Amino acid sequence: MGTPDYASEILNSLIKDEQIKVVAVFTQPDKPVGRKQTITPPHVKQFLMNKNSEIPIYQPATLKDEKIELLIKNMNLDFIVVAAYGQILPKNILNIAPCINLHASLLPKYRGASPIQSSILNHDNYTGVSAMLMNEGLDTGDILSYIFIKIEKDIMVNELFEKLSKSAAILCINTLKNWKNIKPIKQINALSSYAKKIRKSDGEIILNDSKEIFTKFKAFNPWPGIYLSNGLKLKKIQLSDMKSTEKPGEILYIGNDNVIISCKIGAIDLLTVQAKSKREMSAKEYIMGKRLKVGDNIL
Repeated sequence: MGTPDYASEILNSLIKDEQIKVVAVFTQPDKPVGRKQTITPPHVKQFLMNKNSEIPIYQPATLKDEKIELLIKNMNLDFIVVAAYGQILPKNILNIAPCINLHASLLPKYRGASPIQSSILNHDNYTGVSAMLMNEGLDTGDILSYIFIKIEKDIMVNELFEKLSKSAAILCINTLKNWKNIKPIKQINALSSYAKKIRKSDGEIILNDSKEIFTKFKAFNPWPGIYLSNGLKLKKIQLSDMKSTEKPGEILYIGNDNVIISCKIGAIDLLTVQAKSKREMSAKEYIMGKRLKVGDNIL
């Protein structure tokens, strides 16, 4: 049971292992995407379609349907592997077979929807994947196994996603094959934290602290991205300075390939931007089009 590319990586490892048979895949229903609202399958479904796989794919809107429960019971499963599925598993499904969730954090840290982004936003040095025996709570089940990942200084969230998905695939196989030897460990609730679902509004930034802006850029690229109150999306940026104090938004420098703007603390280097309903363009092209110069304010 899984939906995004993180889940596809885990599914691929299960399919390739000759000792494991994947009897069915559950994923979210197809959804309209983009301006044209094109009906698009989830990554996991598209992955199987690209492989011309004969594994049955189910896309129920809910798992609470009695027909779904009967369908899963009749599969005679040993395990249900769950990875970023996007639905809560009800108790009757949890009782069919051990449900193992591959959660992209070192539980009990960052229970919830956005553990990978949260690890970057909070400047963590390490993150990882937890294999967890699911219960009715939100990521509160007993821990079966861990794998650790060092967070490199300037790593982008999509790169960290990729590293964690590969680690999760390894952890999943090892957990299934060593099932009989694993002694589950209860989570310590007092040490838990929650990672809320990322919303588009989280990408709006104030030009206060250049370091925090760059951190948000790393965590929110490509979605929801970061943007100013006037709607200007900062598509590609670099950290220019972390210490100087200036008037936020002032243009400090216009180069051939970049524009440096001030923050209350520090400055950021704009490489490409995108105004509302416009294409992505170089920051210099945008500045020239607005007839702005050094000393003017971009806000």
